[in-house]
Amino acid sequence: MTNYNLPEMMSYIIGALFAVIVFSIAYAYLKPHKLHHSRPLSTLALKGSYLLYLLVMLIVIYFASLRGGGVSQVFDGPEFFIFLAVLFVPTAGIFSRKITRFSAKRVRYNLVFTAVNIVMAITVLLLYRL
Repeated sequence: MTNYNLPEMMSYIIGALFAVIVFSIAYAYLKPHKLHHSRPLSTLALKGSYLLYLLVMLIVIYFASLRGGGVSQVFDGPEFFIFLAVLFVPTAGIFSRKITRFSAKRVRYNLVFTAVNIVMAITVLLLYRL
């Protein structure tokens, strides 16, 4: 077993706390327990898939940072640009859901971004494994 010194242990603990705080803020912002009355299933699917994506992303970033060399060694070269797209596309989708242009087609928008969130979560897992 490897002996860690105090600064390393503190950075691992702070990293885990950061992940919990980010997830808690996202949960508070999305309020998945509060569903839209006319489209509850698509809203639940969108919010649930985003929270699942975020959980997977935070866990992968945390474990990648524990490796030697950090995140930059895990996602290098073209994988880094894919990782950046995976990082920002679902978040842009969840923030733009209330734009009035999408309100007439909100169920379709919710379902499309539910699929995007699931694909991005799978992509991040594949990038981490490879």
